[in-house]
Amino acid sequence: MSTTVEAMVEGGKATAGPPIGPALGPLGVNIGEVINSINQKTQAFKGMKVPVKIIVQQDKSFNIEVGTPPVSQLITKELGIEKGSGTPNSLKVGNMAVEQVIKVAAMKKESMFVNSLKSAVKSVAGSAHSMGVLVEGKISSEFNKDVESGIYDNEIKTEKTEFSEEKKLLLQTQLEEIQREIQKELERLKAQEEAEKAKEEATKAPVAGAEEVKVEEKVEEKIDDKDVKKEVKKEEKKEVKKEKK
Repeated sequence: MSTTVEAMVEGGKATAGPPIGPALGPLGVNIGEVINSINQKTQAFKGMKVPVKIIVQQDKSFNIEVGTPPVSQLITKELGIEKGSGTPNSLKVGNMAVEQVIKVAAMKKESMFVNSLKSAVKSVAGSAHSMGVLVEGKISSEFNKDVESGIYDNEIKTEKTEFSEEKKLLLQTQLEEIQREIQKELERLKAQEEAEKAKEEATKAPVAGAEEVKVEEKVEEKIDDKDVKKEVKKEEKKEVKKEKK
């Protein structure tokens, strides 16, 4: 039989004080080892509160389970935005550095069905794409090709999560330029669609005009028929009068 202790801790900064220490004391487990294990597993969550489960067995062995927020929430926190894009293909709301992707991947790796941090990085990039977020100025398929080719091997191996203010400005500039390009393409497609619609309407107009002419001709024919009939009746009356005389 095992006993589970649950607690919220700050990433990498768990202590033997409350709530963990007092809860673990009666279980006879090595509290120092537990704290060290928690801090190792939550190192990537610096500055964030993380839920942890400490599962203690009867033989005093233990296992640590670290809970994490969804990838989407971690991405929005990294970018400082409220939410992802509702139209990710036409509206880009962020541009992540590879270091930020590595940070999120390190946080989520244990809960992902992946066997390496590199695979976790690619998975996070895919999630970013569905939110309208670029990585290093690229969509996920392009970025992941770079990951596969080894361009970011050094950053991934060293688990680099920090980057300069200069790079932050570059990422923002990339985002703005790409969004302008997307907007231009959307406007071009809209203009093309409107032109095709106008052309279609123009081809319908002569047909409608021809139909109006036909209607007018029919009306004129009816009028002519009436006039002819009137003339015939007049002539018939004249003939009758002559015969009477």
